[in-house]
Amino acid sequence: MTTLHTDLQSATLILTLSRPEHANAFSLELIGELQDAFKQAASDSQVRAVVLTGAGRIFGAGQDIEEIKSYGADISYREHLLKTYNPLVLQIRQIEKPVIAAVNGPCAGASLGIALACDMRLASEKANFVVGFNGIGLVPDSAVSLFLPVLIGLGRAHEFTFTNAPISAQKAMEWGMVNRVCLPETLMPETMKLAAQLSAGPTGTYGLTKQTFNKAVLPNLEDVLNTEADLQEIAGHREEHREGVAAFLEKRLPKYK
Repeated sequence: MTTLHTDLQSATLILTLSRPEHANAFSLELIGELQDAFKQAASDSQVRAVVLTGAGRIFGAGQDIEEIKSYGADISYREHLLKTYNPLVLQIRQIEKPVIAAVNGPCAGASLGIALACDMRLASEKANFVVGFNGIGLVPDSAVSLFLPVLIGLGRAHEFTFTNAPISAQKAMEWGMVNRVCLPETLMPETMKLAAQLSAGPTGTYGLTKQTFNKAVLPNLEDVLNTEADLQEIAGHREEHREGVAAFLEKRLPKYK
């Protein structure tokens, strides 16, 4: 059973994260399917824009914690990131076609990083954004440590990473984190209208523009991704992370010492 639904409408490829029973959390299967989809989209001349969204009422809950826990204590968080989110973030930034995130609901953790890697974000009024990582004793990864301060400022990034408080869709728009806020029922029509507009434009030039924006604003993206992987390897084997995950799975507040 596929965890990613793909649909080519005119010249727009719609990628829908589809693990609703797991709040569209990322599994290895879903990440692999996304990597394959972006690889194919990059070389497919029929695809002139990409839309990324979630099935149901949730965009994505980040990494599937239960899947990670099932790997046991010997898991290398660094190796995990080098195989999964790091290359996926680079694919989104390097594909020479516009990528729009249609954030239909809550968006947290690695899902936040993937949404922030997109060129534009349209959000439902019912969407909110939670950094998530510190809540289970981890450091931000999936380039959240770069994208979030760039978009909302370092002070706000510290506050909402440390407190794990949600950022509403309206506040996200005021701070430049999302481009537009839509009614839930108009989110996809408005996203597809924007995608159609971009698809009819000079997509080759858009690709070159992405290159220069990457150079101007995100020149250290690969270095940041590698640093995140190194620090996550440290954080992932500390007692704080073990307690954070236990509290998350037991639905209680963590007791950090």
